[in-house]
Amino acid sequence: MKASPQRRGDIPVPQSTDKNGLGNPPSATSVTGKGLVGDSGEDWGMMGGKPYPLPETWADSSIGKVVLKAKQRDPRKKPDEVFQYVDVSSVSNESFKITGATPTVGSNAPSRARKAIETDDVLFATVRPTLQRIALVPPELDGQIASTGYCVLRSDTKKIVPRFLYSFLMTDHFNARMAGLERGASYPAVRDSDVMDSWLPLPPLPEQKKIALILSTVQRAIEAQEWIIQTTTEMKKAHMHKLFTEGLRNEPQKQTEIGPVPEGWETPTVESVCTVKASAMSYKQLENAPNVPDGIRVTGIKVSDMNLPGNEIEFRSANLERFLSKKEALKRTVPANSIVFPKRGAAIATNKKRLTIGCTVLDPNLIAVMPSSEAVNHRYLFHWFNTFDLKKITDPGPTPQLNKKDIAPLKFPMPPIDDQEAIASAIDATKEKATLHGRKRDQIQDIFRALLHELMTVKTRVN
Repeated sequence: MKASPQRRGDIPVPQSTDKNGLGNPPSATSVTGKGLVGDSGEDWGMMGGKPYPLPETWADSSIGKVVLKAKQRDPRKKPDEVFQYVDVSSVSNESFKITGATPTVGSNAPSRARKAIETDDVLFATVRPTLQRIALVPPELDGQIASTGYCVLRSDTKKIVPRFLYSFLMTDHFNARMAGLERGASYPAVRDSDVMDSWLPLPPLPEQKKIALILSTVQRAIEAQEWIIQTTTEMKKAHMHKLFTEGLRNEPQKQTEIGPVPEGWETPTVESVCTVKASAMSYKQLENAPNVPDGIRVTGIKVSDMNLPGNEIEFRSANLERFLSKKEALKRTVPANSIVFPKRGAAIATNKKRLTIGCTVLDPNLIAVMPSSEAVNHRYLFHWFNTFDLKKITDPGPTPQLNKKDIAPLKFPMPPIDDQEAIASAIDATKEKATLHGRKRDQIQDIFRALLHELMTVKTRVN
């Protein structure tokens, strides 16, 4: 490692490299997750010039000085030829790679399909630029066509390593610059020239390659966790289907209205073993309620609370809470172990369901299913609801909605209570594995964000 005035730590450089010194990632577009650099406290808002000091061996440059001119091509001139079209929606701003190139016949090419792309081109979407739709073109899309909504950056490899340029576009500095230059309220965009004119810190090529290798190594680790999560999720779906149709004991099956189930199972309606309702207290009433000394904690839940970190299964946090008297809390709220989901609007289509862990007040866009019989286990029922598509029972109309009349008559497979508990535990274990790998992925993403900031701002050097 080389000392730097801003040095905070040493980064070991992985030893396995290809002929370009960039390692061998499984995909040319392996990347990290959303939110790429932490809040460092520097003034990232400057529109030009040098926002932080550089060592003598680094040069002040601009993106336009290190890239070659990319050509345009009109695929309509070959009307019978099929090409892969990369439109603005084809790049994920979560995985930062091309995820959905579309096979398109030349005669049907949209007017924006004009930019020819090659392997290792860096794509930056100039439409809504702060969404950070950034990707490296993989070998399988060499020679294809991208939308004019992208600035195509073709690295002059005598001056810059493509993956180093790709990484720089993820920094806070570059994102802040694009935010300051975007034009238009309903359709904000920047010009290709805005990207080209942007300041670029330029290390010597060997150091660029080492920085790119470090970052791509961490990105591969993130991608590995993503693969495990995806595989575990797919296995969970298959496992749940088997458990809810065959059970645990290899019993003979019988045919029912809802399909085959083991002979010893029942198929009750939801209303026969549950209560379906909203809370008696409104969200607004809870907001205005005073806290009672030594009262019971009551949380107020909106659809948005389903998305809070930690609330992926249970409502462990909320933006509203009060302490009410025991009598009022028990009488006017939804109890613990209730299954909550959206009942109005586009949120129904998300199919999100959550469990309450205490007394809860729901806003008008939510509804709850509360087990009222000891014959049903709440976690078993929750997992079954997670296999059910709410859109199937949604009333059509300008504003989609579902109500008690839609939920109450639903039939579900119900084994003996001991089997329900065993099935719920088996599903919980699979879910916990995915959650564990999700935490690992998040931790590695944090490492990537820190490394990206440290390396690009020269607070840490590699030798």
